[in-house]
Amino acid sequence: MIFNKDTAEKTAELLLQINAIKLNPENPFTWASGWKSPIYCDNRLILSFPSIRNYVRDEFAKNIEKQFGKPDVIAGVATGAIGVGILVAESLGLPFVYVRPEPKKHGRQNQVEGFLQKGQNVVVVEDLISTGKSSLMAVEALRNEGANIKGMAAVFTYGFSVATENFKEANVDLFTLSNYENLLDLAVQKQYITEDQQSTLQEWSVSPSTWGQE
Repeated sequence: MIFNKDTAEKTAELLLQINAIKLNPENPFTWASGWKSPIYCDNRLILSFPSIRNYVRDEFAKNIEKQFGKPDVIAGVATGAIGVGILVAESLGLPFVYVRPEPKKHGRQNQVEGFLQKGQNVVVVEDLISTGKSSLMAVEALRNEGANIKGMAAVFTYGFSVATENFKEANVDLFTLSNYENLLDLAVQKQYITEDQQSTLQEWSVSPSTWGQE
């Protein structure tokens, strides 16, 4: 679910402007999973544009507090959400931790890096939601450390039904600055894509794992 419509449209426009999101239905990208996709999203680019990263920081800080209440800790999911997560934590005057995909193989073998006490309220910051599996693994790691997860806030989601199901099953509320639906509407409006291309992009979102296969 998006925080609000105005933020969703503005965020989508900014992501398109800096090529953090690229739309190419005619020459689809191949994801690491092997899926063919007419969209590629790299929200790490946000950090390279001061005015845009400040906008994302401020919208996160304002909407996290409004939606979840002020938590005790902000957690970022490594590696894509560490930078944005730190910015949000700094803006809210809160401690920050980050979650590795898996525990370190040496030293203290931490998966959660930083100081976290049992029972603390945590909002998790993520850059991108596809199926939600890696994001929810971070939630599980935090819960294993005794954290009380208030919810997750992400820059963008593709809006896959499987992600909705995964978050529901994990009992995690997800809110995003923008999503696929608002992105496509904005992309047509600003003439990044045609209405025919929009139809192709909508078809992909219905069945992304099989789209483009012969």
